[in-house]
Amino acid sequence: MVSLALSPRLNLRFGSRNVLLAGLLLIAGALVLAGRAPVEAEYWIDVLPMMVLLGGGAGLSMPAVMTLAMSGATPQDAGLVSALAGTTGMVGGSLGLAVWTALAAGRTTDLLADGRAPLEALNGGFHYVFYLSAGVVVVSAVVAFLMLRTPVAPAGPLPAPATTDEPAASAG
Repeated sequence: MVSLALSPRLNLRFGSRNVLLAGLLLIAGALVLAGRAPVEAEYWIDVLPMMVLLGGGAGLSMPAVMTLAMSGATPQDAGLVSALAGTTGMVGGSLGLAVWTALAAGRTTDLLADGRAPLEALNGGFHYVFYLSAGVVVVSAVVAFLMLRTPVAPAGPLPAPATTDEPAASAG
C-alpha cells in the first residue's frame, strides 16, 4: 500500500534520496525492535510495531531505489538498467539471507554451547543478526546521505522557449 499510494507522491514532493533515507531509518528501527523481541513475544507489543515499521520502510525505500537507479538511464539503456537493478536486488537478498542465516546459526550454536536453553539460544541468534542488519542499514543510510545528491531546482520560472520572427521554411 505504501509503495503504491504514498511513495510516488513523497518521491515527487521530497525527492527520492530523502524518501530513501526515511525508509532506511524506518527499516533500521524495525530491525532494532525485532532484536528486542523476547522468546514469549506478544503480537501487539513486540511484533506488530516492528512489522509496521518494516513494511513502511520497505514501501518507501524500494520505489525510491528504483527511481534513483533509473534516473540516469537513457531511453536506449532503460531496459538494461531496470533489469540490472531488479536482478541486483534479488541476488543481494538471496546472498544476504544466506549470510545472515549462517551467522544466526553460528551464534545460536555458541549460545547452546554456553548452556542456554534451545529457544533462548535461537532467539539470541536471531537478535544477533537483527542488530547486525540494523547496523548495515544505518551504514547504508549514511552512504546514501553522503553519496546521493538532491538535484537543485531552478531558481525561478523556466525561461520561455526562444521564438524567431522568421516565417517557417516551406517544404517545397
